[in-house]
Amino acid sequence: MFPLSLYAHQDSIYYQPDTTKASEEDFKYYVDLTKKPDAVKAVWLGAICPGAGQIYNKSYWKLPIVYGAFMGCGYAVSMMQNRYSGYKRAYLDLYRDNEAGTVTEDPSKSYIAVIPEGYDLARVGGASTWMNTLKNRQSIYRRYRDYSILATVVVYALSLIDAYVDAQLFDYDISPDLSLYVEPQIYYDLQHQRSAEIKLAIQF
Repeated sequence: MFPLSLYAHQDSIYYQPDTTKASEEDFKYYVDLTKKPDAVKAVWLGAICPGAGQIYNKSYWKLPIVYGAFMGCGYAVSMMQNRYSGYKRAYLDLYRDNEAGTVTEDPSKSYIAVIPEGYDLARVGGASTWMNTLKNRQSIYRRYRDYSILATVVVYALSLIDAYVDAQLFDYDISPDLSLYVEPQIYYDLQHQRSAEIKLAIQF
């Protein structure tokens, strides 16, 4: 491991080993600053079309993560919304029929269709008990739907943050500019007793 020196040359950066025996291989850590993406533009593109910021930064490997997260959140929102709507419709239908005294075991009724298989109104506690159950379930799935929407917003925000940070770190030094030091040192414990140790430090 050799200490490295940083040289600036117009719109480019070369991370060149500090040695007199430099070769073509030493210039593989080359950064063309003219191709540095605009962080603000990356954010705006990502805001208009999720994932566009990652495409602009040429971070194509992140696209499956971004779109996979959005698809998962979208599926969760859709599923929770459908269940919330179903239990809400069943509750309202049962409430109306209960008020009118026309509660029936007709399978075409929405409040009968959501009863577990093998059960009827009597086995679930009657119309009043089942009505309370439907009301509780619609509240639960409405809350889950709201959580799913919040998760979607968080994923959207994280995709924008990632696009901005990725663009800002375009010219970050990722060369093997590491220095390893191994040296002895004296350690003092709580009783102020000394002991000899070996210190391993990595500088980057």
